[in-house]
Amino acid sequence: MSELFAPVAPHAPLAERLRPATLDGVVGQSHLLGEGKPLRLAFASGKLPSMILWGPPGVGKTTLARLVAGAVDAEFIPLSAVLSGVKDIREAVERAQHSLQQSGRRTIMFVDEVHRFNKSQQDAFLPFVESGLLTFIGATTENPSFEVNSALLSRAQVFVLQPLSADELGLLFDRALTLQNGLQVDAEVREQVLDYADGDARRLFNFLEQLFNAAESAGIKHIDVKFLESTLSSKLRRFDKGGDAFYDQISALHKSVRGSNPDAALYWLMRMLDGGADPLYMGRRIVRMAIEDIGLADPRAQTMAVEACEIYERLGSPEGELALCNAVLYMAVAAKSNAAYMAYNQAKAFVAQDQSRPVPLHLRNAPTKLMKNLDYGKEYRYAHDEPEAYAAGVDYFPDDMPKVKFYQPTPRGLEGKIGEKLAHLRELDQNYHRKKAGK
Repeated sequence: MSELFAPVAPHAPLAERLRPATLDGVVGQSHLLGEGKPLRLAFASGKLPSMILWGPPGVGKTTLARLVAGAVDAEFIPLSAVLSGVKDIREAVERAQHSLQQSGRRTIMFVDEVHRFNKSQQDAFLPFVESGLLTFIGATTENPSFEVNSALLSRAQVFVLQPLSADELGLLFDRALTLQNGLQVDAEVREQVLDYADGDARRLFNFLEQLFNAAESAGIKHIDVKFLESTLSSKLRRFDKGGDAFYDQISALHKSVRGSNPDAALYWLMRMLDGGADPLYMGRRIVRMAIEDIGLADPRAQTMAVEACEIYERLGSPEGELALCNAVLYMAVAAKSNAAYMAYNQAKAFVAQDQSRPVPLHLRNAPTKLMKNLDYGKEYRYAHDEPEAYAAGVDYFPDDMPKVKFYQPTPRGLEGKIGEKLAHLRELDQNYHRKKAGK
């Protein structure tokens, strides 16, 4: 097994001692690294594109970046977006130019946490990615669609990495244990440690290192639950999920908000924050609750959810967590409606299976004489010139499209008034058609 890992000093951190030296040593990401899968094919071809590795912490983003550089025998320049600035980027570019001139070697610039680079910092190396001097690899835990410049994003292939499964973490656990000279670990301890790791290999290795060091200091050769709890009880308390998976707790929070129970919602929020969940991840889930379960019944919920995220970004912990708390409580007591969410899903499904229908002539813009001669915009009625600013009887769908009704507002909150208005407008349509028919 040793040939799978890069040689390091014997006292290096456990994560470094077990960092894979080849693709065969990588655990997880089979959807990218399995036979015939995108990254495996890219490695085999030696023609590696600029890429963004998007996924949660501890799933192998840095490891894959290093393996990319090794696979194509390229200069590897790592940068941290937290610690680096434009000056560091310029130095990396100069180093890449020197490497190309002296040895003809390509350069891979790896930017960890690239979402923390602002626009000017991303712009600083974009021309060199475009010219081919640099092959860019960015690692991020945030959605690159929102955090990476569109120009850079268009020149990089995005690979989505997944949290490691319990079986995959178990394999890493077993590898780590082989380095411990006969140390034995009870199955229940193993299960608790894997549960704590929660899909994160880095968290697993860091925790195991502390546990193994504690056992060595105590002269222990057999780790049972009693030793685990006595030596690292505070850490286990903080991260122990009581047997519940991380996403089960998210589900409980979401369902408590949907069920209008503010106390239960607050409990699950604090349970997850106490367990080490990323507050901004929680904020994004709260935004989702606002748009999915409250919608137009109370549009203020969506604004409040977004503002809670912004407040946390400005204040951090613990004050920023209060903003998340306020948002969750508001979501729980707000009027509920999934009408907009259902309308979105129905309209999306309809369009996906429907034919491509032309825009009716009366809805087309007519900026040129030719278009007017072709009856573009003919008989269009300007709503603001009509009674109640509503052109009764006008059909805004394609001419041959069957009648559909995606949005069905609930009687709750603001949607109650929206429903009343839509009913009134439909009545105006009916009156128009009756009048037109001479009835």
